[in-house]
Amino acid sequence: MIISYYGLQSFKIQFGDIVIAYNPISKDSTFKSTKYGADIALSSLNHPDFNGFDMAERGDRMPFVISGPGEYEIKEVFIKGFASTSEYGDKPAINTVYTVALEGINLCFLGAQSSGELSNETIEGLDTIDILFVPIGGEGVLDSARAYKLAVSLEPKIIIPMHYGDVGNPQALKIFLKEGGEDSLEPLEKLTIKKKDLEGKEGNIVILKSTV
Repeated sequence: MIISYYGLQSFKIQFGDIVIAYNPISKDSTFKSTKYGADIALSSLNHPDFNGFDMAERGDRMPFVISGPGEYEIKEVFIKGFASTSEYGDKPAINTVYTVALEGINLCFLGAQSSGELSNETIEGLDTIDILFVPIGGEGVLDSARAYKLAVSLEPKIIIPMHYGDVGNPQALKIFLKEGGEDSLEPLEKLTIKKKDLEGKEGNIVILKSTV
């Protein structure tokens, strides 16, 4: 599995021939978007910063679009979406927390989560989390301290922070790393990982460098 970061909450996840786009940034957003072909595109919140489905189209490759709670199976990828809350864009909105399971690796995307708690129904449906993507920048999403507290409570093997820097508190990443006792972590260009690489990891923080 190869995970690449395109800023804000936008990630490209590639596993073999399967490509998943998570929260692709729309051309209507004030943030820079990246275009590539995907098989599946997920959006956690109906906002130009997260719903650029056309940016996940290239040539004959048209993604299966998922934009809300429910259970889905596409090309042996199992996806579950759970409704939660967000205050992104200065007004209450429905945010979808997604779990994505493929080849024995379970990913959890918190999206534009603004509450430091998830419902009991969501927690029960998450299963074991291998890799957790958590927003940390404040301003409509979790701030660093609440983000870290929620992240460790879910007991993931790896935590990937997102939504920080120019899109929120410029000190958010520094504060988040301090919460996790990881002041000196260097960002990776991308994360290449296999199931066996997760053995022995408990809440390890991984920083991905934005490629845009």
